[in-house]
Amino acid sequence: MMIQHALIEARDLHKYYHIKTGLFQPNQSLQALSGASFDLYAGQTLAVVGESGCGKSTLARLLTLIEQPTAGQLTLDGIDLATANKKEVARQLRKTVQMVFQDPFGSLNPRQKVGDILQEPLLINTNLNSGERREQVLAMMRRVGLRDEHIHRYPHMFSGGQRQRIAIARALILKPKVVVLDEPVSALDVSIQAQVLNLLIELQQELGLAYVFISHDLSVVRHIADQVLVMYLGKPVEQGPSQVVFDSPQHPYTQALLSATPQANTNRNRQRIKLTGELPSPLDPPSGCSFHPRCQNAMPQCKTTAPVMTQNGDLSVACLLIN
Repeated sequence: MMIQHALIEARDLHKYYHIKTGLFQPNQSLQALSGASFDLYAGQTLAVVGESGCGKSTLARLLTLIEQPTAGQLTLDGIDLATANKKEVARQLRKTVQMVFQDPFGSLNPRQKVGDILQEPLLINTNLNSGERREQVLAMMRRVGLRDEHIHRYPHMFSGGQRQRIAIARALILKPKVVVLDEPVSALDVSIQAQVLNLLIELQQELGLAYVFISHDLSVVRHIADQVLVMYLGKPVEQGPSQVVFDSPQHPYTQALLSATPQANTNRNRQRIKLTGELPSPLDPPSGCSFHPRCQNAMPQCKTTAPVMTQNGDLSVACLLIN
């Protein structure tokens, strides 16, 4: 029996930025990501959720090689980024990891026709001739639900859902193994969201893709995710199988997020948990547990002791109430 290796192995990833605060003032360190760890296999979807500023987009930039981690280990498709040759990494992993952005219009060049947009990655990264590139482009367009005649149109001539299909086609044209989806349906109408989500699921089943799905919409996450990573102020606070996280959340922050999510079953009573206060500044995070100023279950030791991710059943949770 062949043992499947993880397409992404992340171990204790950190990303810090040095921020200038003023003339003659020392730089401050902004902790954008701290301690993210996970494995992702072919055919799986890892959802990364949390409020704005929690580190979701920072993690996406690390996984797509836009930026390098400050500390920790990141292995993509068996290549350790810390020890690999940079040219080799850029050449090989550009094909392995692709990204779909939130705004389908902003991510497409308005001055290029769809055919040119989709051919460009092939022109840069392959030795295919023009006929072969066109054939692959048309095949990918059909696969995402676009017609052949769309190849000669510009992005502004399409609806939002069609533009996101173009963006998905561009991400898949190099046959990647991992696709990072940064809020891919949040800019679309609700009726179109379901169509795009179903397309993503079909493509994953057909091609064996691994998805990193970044979202603030937990109702969407429940529909698509296998694993969920909940982030708060740059730190993971809860992680585990999607069904377990949604049915039995253990961290107070996860419980609050889920309590605010609309549910179809109106007969199921669920207490709404309101988060008080604002999200703290990452330049001046609270001592101890970063969530304690907004937590209704906070204890005195939460102000001084930072919890670590600890396995508790099927979930990993960073909370002193549980650990």
